[in-house]
Amino acid sequence: MAAIKIAVVGMGKIARDQHLPSIAGNADFEFVASVSPRDPGVDGVANFKSLESLLADGPAIASMALAKRVHVFLEKPPGATLAEVDALEAQAAETGTTLFAGWHSRFAAGVAPAKAWLADRQIQRVSIVWREDVRVWHPGQAWIWEPGGLGVFDPGINALSIATEILPQPFFLTAATLSTPANRAAPIAADLTFRSAAGTPITMDLDWRQTGPQSWDITVETDAGTLSLAKGGAVLTLPSGTVHNYDEEYPGLYTRFAALIRGGQSEVDTTPFTLVADAFLRGTRKSVEAFDD
Repeated sequence: MAAIKIAVVGMGKIARDQHLPSIAGNADFEFVASVSPRDPGVDGVANFKSLESLLADGPAIASMALAKRVHVFLEKPPGATLAEVDALEAQAAETGTTLFAGWHSRFAAGVAPAKAWLADRQIQRVSIVWREDVRVWHPGQAWIWEPGGLGVFDPGINALSIATEILPQPFFLTAATLSTPANRAAPIAADLTFRSAAGTPITMDLDWRQTGPQSWDITVETDAGTLSLAKGGAVLTLPSGTVHNYDEEYPGLYTRFAALIRGGQSEVDTTPFTLVADAFLRGTRKSVEAFDD
């Protein structure tokens, strides 16, 4: 079967470090174009300053794909607002195209086996600790502090994408405190509490001021013992011991995207985004000291 021709829109660090190698390693895709107003692109691959110029002046395959439907893979978060994602999902359904709202952390090595192990367990409590150093991961990136940039929920939404995937029952926000630097519009830390439909308490500790070792941990206490996911879902430890370890996340995204396209399906789950929106809607705002990097 012919390879699916793909263009990458936004040639930042994650695109170069994760997306391009994953595309190159997947025979289902052929990388034919990139779009970035500042990045020069990749040697031998057409690069355009805007999506409009790609569609208007790009290789024939771009206009052909536009005329015959364009399949779309959205990185996290899948849109600027929930309403926008709803509109995109409806448009994909109307045109028969594939829309994949991918959550890369769900493809970490420990997530699928954790979900399977928890499916028949009684969940007693859940703790999420997601603490990292914003100076390391987003140095000098002003957009993350602006409205819509999500602040500490930029990494926090990764934790929520895992929790909503592995826990057998849906959960909802009950309280939140958002700590926002005096000179910023988005929070640098957050403490949240959730409760599942069965009444299970879930706590979440987010902080972008962590120094030294970074913490991306989810602990689930059950009637059969404690499950823990560490390193962002890469390391799963069950009561019987560690059963999964590091694996690449992004190749799994493209394997899934190809399968959706071949099967004529879409996959759009906005639950993690909804929980973040609820935190901004319901959370108590607390001003903390100014932050500059």
